[in-house]
Amino acid sequence: MIRVVLPAHLKVLAGVSGEVELEVAPPVTTRAVLDELEARYPVLRGTIRDHASSKRRAFVRFFACKQDLSQDSPDDPLPEAVRSGSEPFIVLGAMAGG
Repeated sequence: MIRVVLPAHLKVLAGVSGEVELEVAPPVTTRAVLDELEARYPVLRGTIRDHASSKRRAFVRFFACKQDLSQDSPDDPLPEAVRSGSEPFIVLGAMAGG
């Protein structure tokens, strides 16, 4: 079971509270997790990734095991701790401004 932590605004949009748990078939990658998340919560399509290109939106970041995975290939395997469910996959809304 993969644990996913969403930012508050996406939890509201999806109608969930707390972590989301997903069954993701191997290989467990960022792409596979997001595909399953969007399949279960279609309202999230286009909020995390662009509809046309499937690329991560500019102000969305991915973290796991205290590592920023945002620039990694979406097809790289996620850390074992995420695959085993002991650590969550975190989707975080980045901030900008000055």
